[in-house]
Amino acid sequence: MQIKDVPFTLTHWDKETRTEHKGETGTSFWRTFEAGNIRVRMVEYSTEFASDHWCPRGHVLLVLEGELGIDLKDGQKFKLTAGMSFQTSDDEENPHRAYTESGVKVFIID
Repeated sequence: MQIKDVPFTLTHWDKETRTEHKGETGTSFWRTFEAGNIRVRMVEYSTEFASDHWCPRGHVLLVLEGELGIDLKDGQKFKLTAGMSFQTSDDEENPHRAYTESGVKVFIID
């Protein structure tokens, strides 16, 4: 990863504006910092959240609280719990989507 055009910045996540994003089911709430070529997010997924699309974008995702399910389009399934992460590159051939039954809080860099 090469981070470009991002000055040293402190982020107070509780002060960042919270935006709502509907899923196929449930809702996610994002607090976002963007600069240069990166986006950093603190995301909370509601109970019974399921993504409404296959995502080909690369991410580093860390689960802070709860349990997150990740499905890959090729049929693989993964469960991540607090303290676990996944990393993936931009990849049109192997997109992923997220879901949770009980809600989850994650930190994402992309």
